[in-house]
Amino acid sequence: MAKPAKKPVQSVNKAGELVVAQNRAAGYNYHLLERMEAGIVLHGTEVKALREGKANIRDAFVDFKPSGPWLVNAHIAQYMAGGPWNHEPLGNRKLLLHKNEISKWAGRTQSKGLTVIPLRIYFRDGIAKCEIALAQGKKVWDRRQDERNKEARREAETAMYRNRRR
Repeated sequence: MAKPAKKPVQSVNKAGELVVAQNRAAGYNYHLLERMEAGIVLHGTEVKALREGKANIRDAFVDFKPSGPWLVNAHIAQYMAGGPWNHEPLGNRKLLLHKNEISKWAGRTQSKGLTVIPLRIYFRDGIAKCEIALAQGKKVWDRRQDERNKEARREAETAMYRNRRR
C-alpha cells in the first residue's frame, strides 16, 4: 500500500489567513518601520505552487518602477503538473497598491535610504496577498544589542518561573 503524500507545512491564522511563506530573518536584519498589505498578480501555475506551500521570500525585495511596484527575487517553485505552461521560478511579480501608497513609499525609499521587503505571503478568502514592510537595515551592533536584550529577557523570565515554582 502506498504512503499518502505529505501535506505542505502551512499555518492558519486567527483571521482565516493561510500563511504560505514567511521572511523570519526580516526582524533580525531590519528595523521594520511600517507594514502594509498588497495584492500580487500571479499566473495559473504560480497560484497552484503557492497553495502547495512552495515559496521562498528570504532574499526578496520590492522595486518601484514607473509601471508600479514589483516583487523581485521571490522564488515560487514550479508546479509539477504544470508541464509546458509552467512559470519562471524567479520572475518578477507585480504588486497591487493604491497610487498614493505607491508614491509615498517610493519617495521614502529614494530619499532616506530605506527599502521595502516582503514579510509573508498568504491567502485570505482565496486571494493571494503579500505583507510588505518599510525597513531600514540594522548595523552589526544593533543585532548584537538585540541579542543581548533577548537573552536578558529570557533569563528574567526563567528566574521568575523558578521563583513561582518554590
